[in-house]
Amino acid sequence: MRQARGLQIPGDMVFSWQIPMSTECRILPVTAKLRLLTFYRRLSCLVFLLLAMSPMRALADDAPYSTVLLEEGVQPAFHQLPGQLPAPLVTSDFADFSIYKNWLQQEVTEQEIPGVAFAIVSSSDILDLQTYGVRNIQEDDAVDDNTVFRIASVSKTFAGTVASQLVNSNISTWDEPLSATLPYNIGTGAATSQMTLRHVLSHTTGLMPHAFSNMLDAGVAYEKIQEKFHEIPTVCAPGQCYGYQNVVFSLVADVVQASLRTTYDDFVVENIFLPLGMTQASMGYEAFRDNPNASAPHQYGRGGWRLSSVNTAYYTTGPAAGVNATILDMVRWAQANLGGSPDVLPRSLLDMQHTPVVETPRGNYFNRWPKVTKAWYGLGWRILDYDGMRVIHHGGGVRGYRSEIVLVPAYDIALVVMFNAETRLANEVVPHFLDNLQANINAL
Repeated sequence: MRQARGLQIPGDMVFSWQIPMSTECRILPVTAKLRLLTFYRRLSCLVFLLLAMSPMRALADDAPYSTVLLEEGVQPAFHQLPGQLPAPLVTSDFADFSIYKNWLQQEVTEQEIPGVAFAIVSSSDILDLQTYGVRNIQEDDAVDDNTVFRIASVSKTFAGTVASQLVNSNISTWDEPLSATLPYNIGTGAATSQMTLRHVLSHTTGLMPHAFSNMLDAGVAYEKIQEKFHEIPTVCAPGQCYGYQNVVFSLVADVVQASLRTTYDDFVVENIFLPLGMTQASMGYEAFRDNPNASAPHQYGRGGWRLSSVNTAYYTTGPAAGVNATILDMVRWAQANLGGSPDVLPRSLLDMQHTPVVETPRGNYFNRWPKVTKAWYGLGWRILDYDGMRVIHHGGGVRGYRSEIVLVPAYDIALVVMFNAETRLANEVVPHFLDNLQANINAL
């Protein structure tokens, strides 16, 4: 037979046990002959009950599992002592990326790509950093740690941080209509007046995708395109559909200027580059042009790589494509986004940016990676489910340059790759890295 026993402990939690009472522990009639024997039996029962009703002491003594007796046939879910738990994976457990490095170097050599810089990092360490090739195919100067590249749309990840800093500091909000802040009309539909900072950062403005990117391609500066903002077709209400933007994304800069009376470029330098120690990073064309270690842009044509011109118009859309950086600068950026600089990028800010906002449709190169099962855009970052891993990603391409960055927060690891060439190899560097990472983990 079983009798229930309960015990009240601090925290208003009640534990109950089903305690089997053996024949010896039943209360027996007391007679003169049995009095002494019964006394000892009762004493042993009392000791048994006290032990059975003391799980907190049992746990404190590192019992292999709770001393609570289980129903017949039910086994403990876990048998190891706390000290026997397997240690969580740390980066050094799976940090052999020699297969990946060999693959990348072979591809760069076979395709005769002019210049490349890449790094694999954790939040606190540089696990690997390599540079290949030359800054300019007409010169012999090698790419090194301090060679500057245009990172193109990876600049959007910085804009996400700028917007999050504005919100964290109560200078702006995610959900107040920008029409209350900006002095011009945007879009052909009345619904666009409800567009917010969140919509801009997540590409859910409801405006025609890539609005006026053709004008940027033609060399028209952002300031001139502003005059046509009211002509951008509204295709859905804000927040109801995804449409990637460059010109419209750069409204973030207008919000900074209207709210703080400072330029977006200065804000990024003072609040991101300098605090993170990104000493060679810069904003804008002039800073790029004047850097003696800047890489030159290259495009492929007529059977080989050729020098290309710099499209300065994209520099006028600073939030979308205005950042210049070395591989060492991008190391610090990747580490900060893994949580390595909480004084500059606190966890609350990273969570804002790295949380999915809108699912992105198939069609982009990253959506075509075979192991991507879901893809979203957050606030300046893409979020992907890749072969069971949640990864944070962005790529960039502008005339003569490609760049890729991917974070795997669960394993505290990130990859950055930059090319001074428009190469399709950039489409492959992230999935190859993630496959190598997954293979290393599976081999443990």
